[in-house]
This record gives sequence, structure tokens and C-alpha cells, in this order.
Amino acid sequence: MIMVMAHRTRSGRRLAKRTKRKFFSSIIIILFLIFAAYHWILPNVIGGVGTVKDVLKPVKQTDNPTAFGDILAPPVIFIPFEATNSAQIDIRGYATAGSKVKIYMDDELKDTVDVGSDGNFVAKNMSLVLGKNNVYGKTVDEKDKESLPSKTVVVVFDNEKPNLKISEPEDGKTITGGDKKVTISGKTDPDIPVLINSSRVITSSDGKFSTSISLNEGDNTVSIKAVDHASNSTEITRHVNYHPS
Repeated sequence: MIMVMAHRTRSGRRLAKRTKRKFFSSIIIILFLIFAAYHWILPNVIGGVGTVKDVLKPVKQTDNPTAFGDILAPPVIFIPFEATNSAQIDIRGYATAGSKVKIYMDDELKDTVDVGSDGNFVAKNMSLVLGKNNVYGKTVDEKDKESLPSKTVVVVFDNEKPNLKISEPEDGKTITGGDKKVTISGKTDPDIPVLINSSRVITSSDGKFSTSISLNEGDNTVSIKAVDHASNSTEITRHVNYHPS
């Protein structure tokens, strides 16, 4: 009886070992199949589906090459001032090298200029009208295709000199003793800078100004100049004589 029980115990142990080995072997096989499916089988299946889709529905080719960024860039207009007293100016800028630039003023085509290999261009002696001039340009390629308009640059043509009146001192004034100073006062147009002997003085909102300057002994020449934003100027000179006593 004892021998039979021992035999059964050993058989049970061997069966348990075989069961464990089969279990671990099954786990390894499953993991391998998962790995193979992820790295080999699944990519090939997806690739095959993509190929079939490409055959059934090929990629459309666009008829518009500019849809992918091949857009002709507008020129950049450079005018270094907002106002001028000159009836003609040079308009400079840069655009696509080797192209042309059409220059417009107030929506009217005024000139077409070549763009150099460095991208720079210049339209010389462009005539302005009194008041505001709206300037912009368009790039033109070798196929006469035009870009969108550039940013508009506004230039004011103004050839009228500013008003200037001097209330004091009178020309030829003589000053004796005191603190060797004289008061300069007057009026110009609103927002017009005033220079007295090349030094700018403060003006009020209505164009009035008043300041004192030091004098040298003897004759003194005082220059009062009003200069507008278009560089038009009006200058008045006063002579003042100073004696210490």
C-alpha cells in the first residue's frame, strides 16, 4: 500500500512539472506571436491597404503650382520721408531678382522698372501732385504674371512756405546794461518747429513762441527760422546791439 501511494505521489509531481512547462511554453509562444504581429505582420497589412488605395484612388495633381507656396511676392517700396517740397522723387525698393516692378500712384500706372540681380530697383524722377500721393507697386515675372499690390506708402508734396511773424525784438534794437539777454517772440503755423540760431524752441499748440537768448557785446545777429515737415522754411533775421553801459 505504501509503495502504491509513493508511486502515485511521484506521478503527480511529474504531471505538475509537465503542466508548468506547457504553461510557460504557451506564454512564450503567445508573446512571440504578439511581437511578430506588431513588428512584421501589421505593417505589411497596412502597407498593402495603402497600396490598394493608391491604385484605386491616385493622388490628384494640382493645376495651380502656386498652391504650394510658389507665389510671386509683392515688392517692398522704400521712401525715407513722409513729406517733401520737391515735385519729383526717386522711388527705391527691392523685389524678386530679375523681375520687373510696376509703380502706381493713386491707382495709375506711372512706370515699369527692372529689378537687378541683387533685388534692388529704382524708379527715377517720379512726378508728384500737390497733397497726398499714394504709392504702391506690383512685381511682374517673365510670364507677365503680377503679384498682389505692395503696401501703400503715402507721400505728401507741399511747396508752400510756413508763416512766420516776429513780435520782438525789432530789427536794429540796442540794449544797454542789464543781464545781456534779449527776448525773441513771435508766431508761426501750428505744429511747425522753430529754430533760433539753430536751436529749437518750444512752440504752443497755436504756433506761438517766446524765449530769451544771451548776447555778446556789440552787434548780434539773430536768425529765426520756421521749418515744416516737407522742409519748406521761412527765415527772419534780427540785428541787436548790446552795450554794457
